[in-house]
Amino acid sequence: MATVTPYLIFNGQCEAAFNLYKKAFGGEFLTFSKFSDMPNDGTTPPLSDADANRVMHVCLPIGETTVLMGSDSNTQSGDVQFGNNISISINAKSKDEADTLYTNLSEEGQITMPLQDTFWGAYFGMFIDKLGVNWMINYDYPQS
Repeated sequence: MATVTPYLIFNGQCEAAFNLYKKAFGGEFLTFSKFSDMPNDGTTPPLSDADANRVMHVCLPIGETTVLMGSDSNTQSGDVQFGNNISISINAKSKDEADTLYTNLSEEGQITMPLQDTFWGAYFGMFIDKLGVNWMINYDYPQS
């Protein structure tokens, strides 16, 4: 069965927010990367210095079973409105489960990123369901 994770999106304050959460909850970041870490295959315009310095992805474990994730918006995605800056992230146990969850939950919704293989070794997609809830579906390929 899939696991559920809250995913917070900020307008440039993600690093400060997650440093606060790290101080409050303790622990260490499992992942911390900035947009400057993202490879550019030449098909997308280069990022501004301000965007490159924003957080692309961060993971902070809280307790034994919860992980809080986050990122910043950037010029390409546009700023988020608070109240619409949280997504429910589902980590599927298989690619088939990811496909099923994505198909069923996104029905009559708005696709913001089709399910696809990513440079970080996952099968990932995003959408807004027909009721306005933001979702992320992820399947991490086994590491070899």
